[in-house]
Amino acid sequence: MKSDYIFLLVTISVTIITSSILTVSFAAEPYPTARRSNHTDTYFGVEVADPYRWMETNDTQELSDWIDAENKLTRKYLDGISSRDSLKKRLTEVINYPRYSIPFVENDKTFYFKNNGLQNQSVLYILDTPASEPRILIDPNKFSSDGTVSLGSISVSKDAEYIAYSISKSGSDWREIKVRKISTGDDLPDKIEWVKFSGITWHGNGFYYSCYDAPPKDKFLTAKNENHKIFFHKLNTPQNEDTLIREDKKHPLRTRQTSTDFDEKFLFIQESESTYGNTLEFKNLTTNDSEFHTIVNDFKSSQDIVTVANGKFYMLTDRNASKKRLVAVDPAKPEQENWIDVIPESDSLLSSVNHIGGKLIVTFMKDASDAVFLYDLQGKQIREIKLPTFGKTGFSGKKDSPVFFQSFTSFVYPTVIYRTNIDTDESKQLFPTAIDINPDDYVTERVWYKNNKGKKTPIFLTYKKGLKKNGLNPTLLYGYGGFNISLTPSFSALRLPFLESGGIYAVAILRGGGEYGEDWHKDGTKLQKQNVFDDFIAAAEFLINEKYTTPSKLAILGGSNGGLLVAAAALQRPDLFKVAVPRVGVLDMLRYHKFTIGWAWATDYGTSEDSKEMFNYLLRYSPLHNIKPNVNYPAMLIMTSDHDDRVVPAHSFKFTATLQQKTTSKNPIYIRIETKAGHGAGKPITKQIEEETDVWTFILDQLEKN
Repeated sequence: MKSDYIFLLVTISVTIITSSILTVSFAAEPYPTARRSNHTDTYFGVEVADPYRWMETNDTQELSDWIDAENKLTRKYLDGISSRDSLKKRLTEVINYPRYSIPFVENDKTFYFKNNGLQNQSVLYILDTPASEPRILIDPNKFSSDGTVSLGSISVSKDAEYIAYSISKSGSDWREIKVRKISTGDDLPDKIEWVKFSGITWHGNGFYYSCYDAPPKDKFLTAKNENHKIFFHKLNTPQNEDTLIREDKKHPLRTRQTSTDFDEKFLFIQESESTYGNTLEFKNLTTNDSEFHTIVNDFKSSQDIVTVANGKFYMLTDRNASKKRLVAVDPAKPEQENWIDVIPESDSLLSSVNHIGGKLIVTFMKDASDAVFLYDLQGKQIREIKLPTFGKTGFSGKKDSPVFFQSFTSFVYPTVIYRTNIDTDESKQLFPTAIDINPDDYVTERVWYKNNKGKKTPIFLTYKKGLKKNGLNPTLLYGYGGFNISLTPSFSALRLPFLESGGIYAVAILRGGGEYGEDWHKDGTKLQKQNVFDDFIAAAEFLINEKYTTPSKLAILGGSNGGLLVAAAALQRPDLFKVAVPRVGVLDMLRYHKFTIGWAWATDYGTSEDSKEMFNYLLRYSPLHNIKPNVNYPAMLIMTSDHDDRVVPAHSFKFTATLQQKTTSKNPIYIRIETKAGHGAGKPITKQIEEETDVWTFILDQLEKN
């Protein structure tokens, strides 16, 4: 919605239905019954009905029965499609190849993850010396029989004697930290509970971490997360003896993160009130001075310490630089007026900086694809590090070693890892790429569509060579558009069967993301959020007008904030799409901030309590509140998980029940509710294959029904 949108006064008529109703179905078999209550809320004098409020309490028999009935109906449809078994077989084949993470080194020991192909969880390996054979350090597949207990973050002590690691159960954001002695592979008795949104920052014989108080047992997946605290844990001591470093009860809705520099001389603390913007403080750990000193004391910009060198903090910030700049900060004079530009803001987003071998490896994002250059510490460009094509790259290395590791991936390029000497530029591929795919069989092009402001915006298209632009190609359009997150080219073997069958995979770059810096992000937030949906719709219209596809062959998919995007676009322009798959979506825009960490999303969305203007704006696009009767909505497969404590499943429950109650469309409305899974992180391969099989089965089956 344009920033100059004229708001209309909205009135909501409340329909009170106290008895259960049987909804209209697209087929002979009706949708499951969902009780409608007479619950209403009042916002700025406007009554809004919320008949499925009872679905927000996730431990009732009534909800359990409804979930079982919905899953049974969905399974009956999906399992009845004859092509599902062959599709699952092909997905299992293409994912069954060795996959490696980018290695990292600590005290001459090398660590990396490997998945043999069909292992539920990737395994952490270690090389004790550069010439030694790798051995298993942590195998998360032994945490549980079904792979639903996963490894979260890991952190190795500077002397590489210990590794602290966190585990997650059933995909929850809650973590438990344990410590393992690297030489023996034995765990210490240390156990840290109720950790969330935390790193693990080593210093000497212990580490810093962030956690919350234990939530009520019956609400640990839904309760609002408040009062984030930082502790220091000393090895071989119980958690109740940990030292409290930071707590602020006056500001309970803040999260806190710690980091140290390479030499562990400085401790840095970042505080955030949302997903964008942070304060930054530091403390010298080598002196008796216990004071923290402020670098930034507000939330108007984002800043991260890259390294400490030449007595200065090298900091990446977007303060007074929408596309970011690298500055040097003097610890003795950390105020903003004393910052010195090392790499000033340019026309491209300065997305990351790595201090390796006494030099800076600097990654810029140019039209949603990485471009990499080597700089010296004074900010002088030395040379470009060439990449094979459109893609995404990452780096790992130490500031005192010339050897670094680099990863590269693109839409038809599985991740490749290189080991490179920064001084000689000698490079070799570290691990084999064993997947059966020939990139030359496919085309990836970056084309341009115009958004609703007439700005040329990129969209990536990947398809088999020989494609004809006849408007008949099955196409999946993917988008996100939020939280300053950038969509860049990446590989997934689970997309291959769709490409092999002649499909087009399209990724649209949208406002609200981070591809062009903070101004681009802000242009898709709060009272400009409609711009994101308009961009996505414009991308779909481009694909149709340019004869890549047609509405009857076009599916859309997105997750989390992308689930909001897909649901909103499908409701606003049902004529453009045949299929919509909103995954773990934020769908109730009036109440999202009431659960777990939802309050932190307010800088992107605003809340229904901010002002009448903000309430009206949210109400205009909130998917749950914009479902209309007698509209031929696209076929939908709504997806959520029972342990999602990031975007609680009540969003998807209420949205599904409302759609099924109101729809008269011939297109089906199904919900797929995964068990023992969360927002997505740590999902075992077996569940990934089952889930992707269902997604592609649904999409391909519906695109054939013209």
